[in-house]
Amino acid sequence: MERAPLHDELARVPEQGSAYWVRANDGVRLRVGFWKGPDNGKGSVFLLPGRTQYIELQGQTVESLHRYGYATLVIDWRGHGLSDRIAEDRNTIHIERFSDYQRDVAALVRAADELELPKPWYLIGASLGGCIGLRAIAEGMPVTACAFTGPMWGIKLKPIERIAAWTVSWGAQAFGRGEAYCPGHDCRNYALNNPFKGNRITNDAETYQLWRNHAQTRPELQTGGSSMGWLLQGLLECRRLSKIRVPDTLCIAFCGDQDGVVDFHAIEKRMAGWRNGRVELIRNAKHELLLEVPAVRERVMTQISDLFRQSAV
Repeated sequence: MERAPLHDELARVPEQGSAYWVRANDGVRLRVGFWKGPDNGKGSVFLLPGRTQYIELQGQTVESLHRYGYATLVIDWRGHGLSDRIAEDRNTIHIERFSDYQRDVAALVRAADELELPKPWYLIGASLGGCIGLRAIAEGMPVTACAFTGPMWGIKLKPIERIAAWTVSWGAQAFGRGEAYCPGHDCRNYALNNPFKGNRITNDAETYQLWRNHAQTRPELQTGGSSMGWLLQGLLECRRLSKIRVPDTLCIAFCGDQDGVVDFHAIEKRMAGWRNGRVELIRNAKHELLLEVPAVRERVMTQISDLFRQSAV
């Protein structure tokens, strides 16, 4: 694989990280980041980030995983970070169909094989990464256990907003306006366009400022808002995921009690039917639990590490 840029001065991650270009089977070029675990490591983790995120924003999670003994492989989804952008406006988060993200997962697994990632393999999916990861596991992604934080298995909308979202996004797609921004979204980066007070992402001012600093110094890593097409395909995928069967893989799902992005009821419903799974509501936490205050991050990562260790017994 060809080496790709990795701005580890931004990432605050363990040394000796590397990044590579890989290709999905439809030709889209993707960037993956890789960090080896300790010499006596416990396996490897596929870290699937959320919407608007990118490899360098995962530094705290990579550091935690390294401390717990795991190698980590992270991806910039298509339309994110330094991977190929999909829309004509490069700031737009867009997708033609949600199944395209599974092409990215397949490329990630091929990269894991090529890099000879130590097994067992595990998965952590955050927000959008939780949506993509659930589909991947249901379709046979070879992981021993999985964890999700604020997984996008349902988008949090009021009843009237949900009706409007379906109607407007379907109409935009039907009339060739699928790449237009959703109402309230534009080309601007969320962190730069919204002060810390009142943000929907995290209660940790330091982490939020870190994201703002990234946006100012490395704008090429950033995205703006989502397209109408992305919204429609996301709504469709959440509906489809509510009906699929999942394997008996050990699983834990977390959601913050202040999460205003995803639908906790959808998470509860999914986990109620997951034979070897459980759900936990984290108090005083917003949407991105892996970017939350240190006490929340440590609580979540400790439980994830315990689950992974249990699965390896």
